[in-house]
Amino acid sequence: MKEYIYFFLTLLLVIVFPGCREKELTGIQTYFAWTPDRTPMVSAHRGGPYPGYPENCIETFEYVLNHTDALIECDIALSRDGVLLMMHDQTLDRTTNGSGQVSEQAWEQMKNLNLKDPEGNITAFHIPTLEDVLQWASGKCILTLDVKQGVPFEMVVDLVEKHNAVDYSVIITYTLDQARMVYKLNTSLMLSVGIYTPDDLKRYKSSEIPLGNLIAFTGTAEKEQDLYDLLHENGIYCILGTLGNLDKRAEARGDHIYPGFIEKGADILATDRPIEAAIAIGR
Repeated sequence: MKEYIYFFLTLLLVIVFPGCREKELTGIQTYFAWTPDRTPMVSAHRGGPYPGYPENCIETFEYVLNHTDALIECDIALSRDGVLLMMHDQTLDRTTNGSGQVSEQAWEQMKNLNLKDPEGNITAFHIPTLEDVLQWASGKCILTLDVKQGVPFEMVVDLVEKHNAVDYSVIITYTLDQARMVYKLNTSLMLSVGIYTPDDLKRYKSSEIPLGNLIAFTGTAEKEQDLYDLLHENGIYCILGTLGNLDKRAEARGDHIYPGFIEKGADILATDRPIEAAIAIGR
């Protein structure tokens, strides 16, 4: 946990980073200001579920952090009565012992459901709310929050601000318009944005969003080193999604392939195997 202890000490620091259009950086922006001696990281996709530990579950987050430092990526859905809860799917069927559309059910109907682990086994764990997760994460880790379709960014940002969680929250966006919306809601928030080509970077550089607010998600396939170099020249951390095919390749060929992704230029591996990937890259 030493990296995150260091991170939370830096929250009191404010510096000016040249790639950020002279905008003063917050603590989390300072933490993600890329330098050549950066320490590579893993991001636990959906919190890093393992046998006995469901996705989007606080107990799972704790299990992963007991093994390694990690960013915790998790998904936000919305109940019928306006409660933000942690759920990837539109329905409850795959991940809980309940059924039906999440958006059509009240929180009272869902809060006592039991979560299933990746193998479909019912556990004793329950669905957390976003508020639960924000309270839990303070001083422990950085969250990357995936706001699912139909969930207003305004509600998420309001809750992040309410819990003073701006300095340990990254909001995932999928379009430039979404990124602009979140930036206008709070100019201190870090944004995960899709940058797959140099032209994508040009569009963000031409926007009102300072580069110091950005982390680049480069996709789920290996990229040429030139893209990573270009992003690094602009002070931007790069996320490679190894979830899916690249994780399966590591399972088949050996975890020694993970360091190769880092050597090529990825800074953060977004993975379904956070413990194995972290060990492989020396975290």
